[in-house]
Amino acid sequence: MARSRELSPLVLDIARMNRIRLSGRPMGQRLVARGVLRPNYALARTQIVFEGEERIPAEPVIFALNHTDRYNYWPFQYALWRHHDRFTATWVKGKYYENAFVGRFMELTNNLPTVSRGYIITRDFVSALERRPTNEEYAALRARVDAEAAGESHPPDEGLIPAELLERPRDMLGRAFDPGAESYAAAICAVFRTMMGRFVELHEEAFAKGLDILVFPQGTRSIRLSKGHIGMAQVALRYQKTIVPVGCSGSDHVYPGSNPFARKGKITYRFGVPIPYEEMSPFHVPEPFTPFDLRDERAHRERFQGLTDLVMRRIDGLVDPPYRFADDGESGGVTGSNRFI
Repeated sequence: MARSRELSPLVLDIARMNRIRLSGRPMGQRLVARGVLRPNYALARTQIVFEGEERIPAEPVIFALNHTDRYNYWPFQYALWRHHDRFTATWVKGKYYENAFVGRFMELTNNLPTVSRGYIITRDFVSALERRPTNEEYAALRARVDAEAAGESHPPDEGLIPAELLERPRDMLGRAFDPGAESYAAAICAVFRTMMGRFVELHEEAFAKGLDILVFPQGTRSIRLSKGHIGMAQVALRYQKTIVPVGCSGSDHVYPGSNPFARKGKITYRFGVPIPYEEMSPFHVPEPFTPFDLRDERAHRERFQGLTDLVMRRIDGLVDPPYRFADDGESGGVTGSNRFI
């Protein structure tokens, strides 16, 4: 128990989600833009080009951007600020909050940590057993949790899951887990509902403050496009927000590795035709739904995926050939539990 509490400042937990605050004009983004990006781009002679920016609506929107490298959202945010005096709240992975410096940086620059059952499963496993789950363990745990979230019986997994994980009382990312009172899967789902509830609230705060939301629908970095995830569609349909597809080309050459300082080169962002809520009518959900609820996702997946696929096709038409869909549709990104830690 004590070890879980010691680890909590370096994980994305319930307390961390609850303390996140957004600003309509985030000081962190402005400081980075003026103090780091502007001199870096000038010295390196980095060229940032916006094509079709006249298409950007005046009201807050959801920008859907391909994610070619670690930093390709920085030039986008920088140019959006310089050209239009607009700021974003950007979806980022929860694992980036596990470094004290990076996590604090993320908080100060208006980022929204995405919450997933996979992250909660993996992080709790590491905290409890001090090792990563194997691919087989992760698959069994995910099947058990997804079945609980859907109100179904989980498939047989005897011998695949360490008994200690299911039977040991502990702090689970800020929520007490008592195996005598609830199942492991029920506890994971409860943590997810709490954290995801705050994630959804942050979108309401962002739109109310006039912020745009920046999303990478692929969910991982990849030079080529691949099938998008349905989270963006759920937010757009729930809040009736316009999606603006954006294709990024060239950033992977300017930011080829983990170095946050740009090289000389040209980055082009092409803005597609906005997709307002009214034009999403084939995908409208005819009843109230809760974003990221597994039952609602299953009930309306065809609509969510249909809108996502439309956006990804639009992005495909906005990027240069090396960044378009691969023939096999695969992203080449990180897979398994390695996505989460």
